[in-house]
Amino acid sequence: MPILDHLWIILALPLAGAATIGLLGKRWPQSAVNGVAVGSVALAFLTVVELAREFLQLAPDQIPFVGDYFTWIVAGSFRVDFALQVDQLTVVMLLMVSFVGMLIHIYSTGYMAQEGGYYRFFSYLNLFMFFMMTLVMAANLIVMLVGWEGVGLSSYLLIGFWFLKKSAADAGKKAFITTRIGDFGFTVGILLTFATFGSIDFGTLFNSVASNPVPEATLTTISILLFIGAVGKSAQLPLYVWLPDAMEGPTPVSALIHAATMVTAGVYMVARMNPFFSRAPIALLVVASVGAVTAFYSATIGLLQTDIKRVLAYSTVSQLGYMFLACGVGSYAAGIFHLMTHAFFKALLFLAAGSVIHAMGGEQDMMKMGGLRKKIPTTYWTMLIATLAIAGIPGFAGFFSKDEILEAAATGPHSNFLLWLLGVSGAALTSFYMFRLIFLTFFGAPRYDEHDVHVHESPRNMTIPLMVLAFFSIFGGWFAAPHLVGGTQYFQKFLEPVFQAYARQPMTAPLLEHPAGNPALGLLHAVTGWPVIVALLGLLLAWWMYIKNPHAPKRLAERLRPLYLLVFHKYYVDEIYAALIVRPLLWISTNVFWQGVDLGLIDGVVNGSARLARASGARLRQLQSGNTRSYASWVLVGVLGFTVLLLALYVRGAH
Repeated sequence: MPILDHLWIILALPLAGAATIGLLGKRWPQSAVNGVAVGSVALAFLTVVELAREFLQLAPDQIPFVGDYFTWIVAGSFRVDFALQVDQLTVVMLLMVSFVGMLIHIYSTGYMAQEGGYYRFFSYLNLFMFFMMTLVMAANLIVMLVGWEGVGLSSYLLIGFWFLKKSAADAGKKAFITTRIGDFGFTVGILLTFATFGSIDFGTLFNSVASNPVPEATLTTISILLFIGAVGKSAQLPLYVWLPDAMEGPTPVSALIHAATMVTAGVYMVARMNPFFSRAPIALLVVASVGAVTAFYSATIGLLQTDIKRVLAYSTVSQLGYMFLACGVGSYAAGIFHLMTHAFFKALLFLAAGSVIHAMGGEQDMMKMGGLRKKIPTTYWTMLIATLAIAGIPGFAGFFSKDEILEAAATGPHSNFLLWLLGVSGAALTSFYMFRLIFLTFFGAPRYDEHDVHVHESPRNMTIPLMVLAFFSIFGGWFAAPHLVGGTQYFQKFLEPVFQAYARQPMTAPLLEHPAGNPALGLLHAVTGWPVIVALLGLLLAWWMYIKNPHAPKRLAERLRPLYLLVFHKYYVDEIYAALIVRPLLWISTNVFWQGVDLGLIDGVVNGSARLARASGARLRQLQSGNTRSYASWVLVGVLGFTVLLLALYVRGAH
């Protein structure tokens, strides 16, 4: 049975797992929950692998392959089919999401083994996988919106998984509300798209924009509105504040949703809508500028964080900025390349951090760690590999993808020196704060009570996923290696049809130049360029400050105290938002809508009517005295009154 003819199976597997575990899993042993949860995602991954095999056999004129299953919504001229599509971009995203998701499911069986609500956690994880793959496979904007909002729902459920913990419940609400702000822009962008083109199907939209002239202002407006949704979903300035707080959820959640998959949905959407963005230069500049500024800004915050997961959270915000920078300078393939390599090394960083926390009995403060290198060696070596990758050290996955982004910013079709400078500066800061994390966590003397904390390596169902991800954190970027010696960049070549099919003109690949056509000089240029130099400088500075001179950070903080406090408190952005937005909204909600409208108007009318009825009833009740003489008197009064009324009417009629 060809999978291409039954694309819905890929979605049905995790959805069936989520429903089965959610309805029946409460009474099951953990082994049964594991079998369904991990098995459904593993089967989905194997199905995606078969899909990729079949896809590679398609002729170019059969791509994208669209499966239209049924008509979902019809309202006048508005029609939405439940349709799924597969092209090169879909294949890359599906392989990454299903593979990394499967590894994180396996890891979770060890990490969450002692937690309550075990079945509920895996039901939510499977539900997330269903929505994320729906988003990726959507053939139109409405089906994409279903996946888009579905991953937001799953994120809310998983961040607030420990709902009895106030900080976790608050973090879930913060994530949900903040991303809704972005989703408002995304929804308006979809409505404007339909109003302009009369369709929301990707194929129809892209053919229309390529064959019919559309005012640039219209495309710019649509693109920026869609990008607002990406800013919320992918935690960019100014809507990034939800992601660091999302670390209140279990660590596997941070790895799956807030590092490897969900937060990259915004990058994927911009890449998918590249025919719109490429014809809207102002929108591209906005995307690149927001990405570059976010990459640098978030990296500065990561310098002083002490919670191991929050360092990685700000690192995620920063790395997403690099992906948007790539898309904004017209190098969509470089952005997707970094999205893929980042999924490997950032998932590894979070899972390794979870292994550290597991070994430390729940402790997350790096200032209370130290000396763990020999006690948890598997965790140490895998986390070191991921750190070398994210820092862009030559030979590791992040070197290839980040270097390509910075080359695009410097020499690509929409290059910009200032954006390149922000990207390179962010790379230096990334290397520094990531090696700071390594040195504080694994080196030096233990800063914890070894009698109270019994450090131990994680079980095999946690360490094996770490080793697999470590392998891909090294070799996951080697698709680009042949280009360094004058060969082909195979990853970019594979995605080329997606980004050139509707291009106004063929896009030049912003790849490394080989001086004088000499491959050896090209390789030398790659490994001695500015991104590598600043990465090595960041490593050396972190070593000097935290290994060679461990008192230097404290002295520097005292010397630069105002700047230190500003960065340590994350530029007081949360406090500013609280003062300008949250507290005014709470005041309006309390004093105007609650006390004024709800209590004063609505309750006033309802309760006032009740009081009037009660008072009237109290007065009328006094007439029911039970005295026969009193009743007779009232009857007599009534008869006399009625007689007088009749006489008055008679006299009036006689005249």
